[in-house]
Amino acid sequence: MAGKQGVKTGRKKVVEQVERKNQSLNEKIVDLESEIGKTKYNKRTQRAVGLMKAKLAMLKQRATQRSSAGKAAGDDRFSVRKTGDATCVLLGFPSVGKSTLLNKITMAKSDVGAYNFTTLSAVPGLLNHKFAKIQIIDVPGIVSGAASGRGRGKEVLSMLRSADLAIILIDAIYPQHYEAILQEIYETDIRLNQKKPDARIMKKERGGIAIGTTVKLTKTDKATIEAVAREFRISNADILIREDINIDQFIDIIEGNKNYLKSLVVITKIDLISKEKLKEISSLIKPDICVSAEKDIAMEDLKESIYQKLGFISIFLKEVNKKPDMEEPLIMFKDCTIKDVCNKLHKDFVTKFKFARVWGKSAKFDGQIFHKMDKSLQDGDILELHIR
Repeated sequence: MAGKQGVKTGRKKVVEQVERKNQSLNEKIVDLESEIGKTKYNKRTQRAVGLMKAKLAMLKQRATQRSSAGKAAGDDRFSVRKTGDATCVLLGFPSVGKSTLLNKITMAKSDVGAYNFTTLSAVPGLLNHKFAKIQIIDVPGIVSGAASGRGRGKEVLSMLRSADLAIILIDAIYPQHYEAILQEIYETDIRLNQKKPDARIMKKERGGIAIGTTVKLTKTDKATIEAVAREFRISNADILIREDINIDQFIDIIEGNKNYLKSLVVITKIDLISKEKLKEISSLIKPDICVSAEKDIAMEDLKESIYQKLGFISIFLKEVNKKPDMEEPLIMFKDCTIKDVCNKLHKDFVTKFKFARVWGKSAKFDGQIFHKMDKSLQDGDILELHIR
């Protein structure tokens, strides 16, 4: 008994030590965020602010590592197999109308209730629009602090990492939720409506830091970039920057764990407010579309907005010595290549590819032959694959 009591006491001390360390770490994070918020950003202060942001990023990394250490694998209620041509996640605070909207635009049967947290797991539905099959996933409503794990927020937000589009729903009654949701998404290392910055860091054994640019830097400068790199313990590297980036984007490149995702902002429940109020909210949030699933307002427009935001194109397939199938296109993403089409049709098509013939905007003349699969395709192209 005495031995068991000793083990329990030892475990308790370890837990208390970890909690004290986490508390100290969180206090440092809050202090740094406060300091950054109070510091006016200009040319004179940009290096100091850059260094503070670098320290903040490293502290948050440590906090994430500590909070995830020893935890079990993810909850399988939030695991959904991807199907269709694209996957979209409905994201919003509780009772924003996600389930009602999902049921309206798909054949899903997500529980609906006039109270918070009706949806307790991920519920998928399938939207069929213009020959595209779009998977829409209803997830539990997030709350403030979701990125830190509150209310199973980490599991919910992590689903965005494998999605093609985040559909952000904002209740017309609570427009202030918009900025809160954007912050939670940002804290989950997801960058909405951004492309990965065109910059590279190539570490080397010696020679210090050399920074090359192909554009004029207006949002930061080379001295700040070098100082931030050294703060991350990068002492020897060639840094090449091909676009005008800010220091936050440079830190994202150093960390290398960011996801870049499109988003569609939707104001819901517009039947509950006046047209004047909606106009006022829209001027602040600038949504892509305003809807009411309950009153069936703009549901068809929402389907089209989702389709357009995903950036789909139609590719028509043609068998050798046959007419092309112009009835039902293959749905692909904009800027797709012949290799992307091969991968979507069958995994063996890539290894057995001989050449392709193309008719349409991507070809200089009808039936042009391409022996390489990196050829980009455009909307309306006709593609004939020749496989070994």
